[in-house]
Amino acid sequence: MAYADLSGRLAEGLNACIECCDRHVGANRLALQWESQDGRSESYTFDQLQALSARFANFLQARGVQPGDTVAGLLTRRPELLITILGTWRAGAVYQPLFTAFGSKAIEHRVTTSGAKLIVTDSANRSKLDEIDVLPPVAVTDAQGAAQRPHDLAFWPALDAQTAVFAPVLRSADDAFLTMFTSGTTGAAKSLTVPLRAIAAFVGYMRDAIDLRPEDSFWNIADPGWAYGLYYAVTGPLAMGHATLFYDGGFSVESLVRVARKYGVTNLAGSPTAFRLLIAAGPEALSPLKGQLRAVSSAGEPLNPEVIRWFGEHLDVVIHDHYGQTELGMVLCNHHALAHPVHLGAAGFAVPGHRVVVIDDAGNELKAGVPGNLALDVKRSPLLWFRGYANAPTPSLGERYYVTGDTAELNEDGSISFVGRADDVITSSGYRIGPFDVESALIEHPAVIEAAVVGKPDPERTEIVKAFVVLHPGHEPNEALAEALKQHVRHRLSAHAYPREIAFVEALPKTPSGKVQRFILRNQEIAALRGGR
Repeated sequence: MAYADLSGRLAEGLNACIECCDRHVGANRLALQWESQDGRSESYTFDQLQALSARFANFLQARGVQPGDTVAGLLTRRPELLITILGTWRAGAVYQPLFTAFGSKAIEHRVTTSGAKLIVTDSANRSKLDEIDVLPPVAVTDAQGAAQRPHDLAFWPALDAQTAVFAPVLRSADDAFLTMFTSGTTGAAKSLTVPLRAIAAFVGYMRDAIDLRPEDSFWNIADPGWAYGLYYAVTGPLAMGHATLFYDGGFSVESLVRVARKYGVTNLAGSPTAFRLLIAAGPEALSPLKGQLRAVSSAGEPLNPEVIRWFGEHLDVVIHDHYGQTELGMVLCNHHALAHPVHLGAAGFAVPGHRVVVIDDAGNELKAGVPGNLALDVKRSPLLWFRGYANAPTPSLGERYYVTGDTAELNEDGSISFVGRADDVITSSGYRIGPFDVESALIEHPAVIEAAVVGKPDPERTEIVKAFVVLHPGHEPNEALAEALKQHVRHRLSAHAYPREIAFVEALPKTPSGKVQRFILRNQEIAALRGGR
């Protein structure tokens, strides 16, 4: 796989602001559409962002920020966020996202680990930085917020004092342009850097899996404080010269429909959590979008088949499941732009530039029908850019394979089906049971919005399947419904895979990015058993 999608040359140097902005100026092309929660809107062209990013880069240089230094952004989806990202890249520096739902401890861990030289934030989030012992300089985007602390810098006055010309600093293809942290679903968040060469992989995903076309109105609803949003709501579309859409408000069915209608969105991307909430609202609430959407993509955790069927029936659109990690970007997809078989519940085929395989614990590649470890062939994946964690050992990355920590199964046609995280797979009476299949069967029942399935320790069966279920409004949790759900799964799957216990809950534990944290539920069950001894 060549790096033809990049305008720069690997041997001569790259700059992410050139790739995502400068190369697209000159034709007054739209780069950003911004919508506030209260209905205000602004738009920016690549030409405008080139000038604003130059002002920010000059500001960084005046503050002593050098190429390779880190600049952190604790910002909602406002224009200042994109200006900060592009200006940081223009200066040859490295951008680090700070999710606005983080508390001070999570922020401190990330800022301290990265050695950030500056944090850009707003008055609504500024107080979270007060508890950080060693705090770098802070720039605040609204003047009122900057005035509250005498040492803070005022973002817009600082930019207005700079010139709108700054030659982008070229860096090596292996130099970082992003500093990321894993979501911490199985432990403490680990730091990694994303090299400039990764932009080619991000563009390939946008073209082949998202099927982003020039005529599309594209909206990735994922927050740029996380990998999927930063990689594919910012870097990917802008590198293709395509406008991105920022909605600066909380997710709701009403806001999604309103914004999608206003901007004529035809290509939508998001998470299964968001799409399940749309289903919970019912077909009538989504009816204004019926026939408008051309393609919908889902990433973050496996997409249940019921969601796929619902979107096809009620919105006349195909929704495809995409798999990836912060460490990889997206690597296994049902591609909108490529012709291949699509099976409900399968994660799909490898993204071009990657070879995705299923291996056993000894590193042997497995044949179809045998569950094993999902892995990437390091030597035959030219677009694989991950080279290890910055602050922790990386046993998952070997000379031959990167082992994802997920369990999967190769299908006869070459596609791969996701089974579950290796730690999530349930062993009951000698059977290996993937939680995804059981959860998918549960949400097919009309009473269920969401479900999480874990293995509960059992002296006779090693583990039994236990399900935690969130119900649609109007359905009462009771023994009769629990029994009906058990029989429903037993009928849909098998006699050994149905949940022998069901707990009705108001919500499932999730990471800030929306991934279900099954390990919390599993640990609760282990602790309860120990406490009962």
